Amino acid sequence: MAPVFTSSPTEYRHEMSEEEECLPVTPTTKNSPYLFDRSILSDAVVGRVPNGLRVRPLHLDDYDKGFLAILSQLTSVGEMDRSKWESRFRSMQRTTPSTYFVCVVEDLDSNRVVGAATLVLEWKFIHSAGSRGRVEDVVVDESMRGKKLGVLLNDVLVRLAKQMGVYKVSLECKDKLIPFYEQFGYKKDAGNNFLVQRFD
Repeated sequence: MAPVFTSSPTEYRHEMSEEEECLPVTPTTKNSPYLFDRSILSDAVVGRVPNGLRVRPLHLDDYDKGFLAILSQLTSVGEMDRSKWESRFRSMQRTTPSTYFVCVVEDLDSNRVVGAATLVLEWKFIHSAGSRGRVEDVVVDESMRGKKLGVLLNDVLVRLAKQMGVYKVSLECKDKLIPFYEQFGYKKDAGNNFLVQRFD
């Protein structure tokens, strides 16, 4: 059974103001080609990026830049025409408060997506109406593995989770990846187990 990891330093705790609780879809995101506001990925969040690459939010045009092909190296994607892609993109974009933060690594020479990872926020009544983060769908293109892009993406998501004020962030992984994720501050959540029912 794959373990569940949590990383929940006390500094992650955050109390939402009334304005944050009712955060509207802003002009910077509504109908934008980016999934979320690019300014959220500040230099402090992104950190140092290798030459020739950039980290940015998922873009509507990434349908043509290999994003789905990258995901297919991780799991089944299924049929996804452009209409379905845009419908899903817009529905994820318009969640209020913002919930989906899909970050990609783009190769600036080829204009192709070569890595991706997602931070999903769950908005709660507990922890003073706080939020929990989940890291999902971390994948690097086969041609780019061994260049520490997985490290880059995980560093970005942990810093982003802190910035968003989550009280904890968790992920699921295979046993062999435990040492990899431990370097980002994750640890086994003793006494808790991950259970699943699949319907696909």
